Amino acid sequence: MSLPLFPEPIATTPRAHPVDEAPSQDVGDASARLARHGWPQLHLDLNQQGCALLPGLLTKAECRQVAALYTQDALFRSRVVMQRHGFGQGEYKYLAYPLPALVHGLRTALYPQLVPLANHWNELMRLETRYPPRHEDFIARCHAAGQQRPTPLLLSYGPGDHNCLHQDLYGEHVFPIQVAVLLSAPGRDFTGGEFVMAEQRPRMQSRVEVVPLQQGDAVAFAVHHRPVQGTRGSYRVQSRHGVSRVRSGHRHTLGLIFHDAT
Repeated sequence: MSLPLFPEPIATTPRAHPVDEAPSQDVGDASARLARHGWPQLHLDLNQQGCALLPGLLTKAECRQVAALYTQDALFRSRVVMQRHGFGQGEYKYLAYPLPALVHGLRTALYPQLVPLANHWNELMRLETRYPPRHEDFIARCHAAGQQRPTPLLLSYGPGDHNCLHQDLYGEHVFPIQVAVLLSAPGRDFTGGEFVMAEQRPRMQSRVEVVPLQQGDAVAFAVHHRPVQGTRGSYRVQSRHGVSRVRSGHRHTLGLIFHDAT
């Protein structure tokens, strides 16, 4: 297993979180809003491009609500200043358990929509791992293996900040798809700062994808590798993601990673 490009500093105040301790609010609401999206098309986009757009996943008010959490240090388990580690420029914070209700609801409701595709990918890549239907069961698997630190995070970028291409792995158990939600409005709150993906295919040059996002839009994308159909069957491509340089203003993003960290 490759090590993550973004190794984490040790949290100064780790907080234990039993698997069955989770906020009850917003899971049903999140499931209802996700039902409005056409998941067969989203799966097709993920298969063909390695990413898929979920427009309007959060309202503008919800975006402001989530972005405002960034100043509430008690909600977070660690803070990373990217330039100190060569990750780029800017910073991000990992949320602690229990997660804010809206974040927990989205993470819990998105996972079962993505599980069928994740299992299909592993089948095509001849990987034995299969993912359970419920997120809490997958988190229990992570915790039993020592991956007990939550990975949802908020990222903050100012003028000149950027995020180098990377993969969010964090341990042996990795769910192969993750989601990022843009909390700021392009053109009003910031300029630049495009979401970027790069795929490396065997014996080919890298392919780059720039995903245009509006405030409240989410992008689901491959974490590490995914299968691509070739003339002789499926082969694996390596995927990395990042954010281009913010030219002005401030940009906030919510990152939803479905596995926990060691």
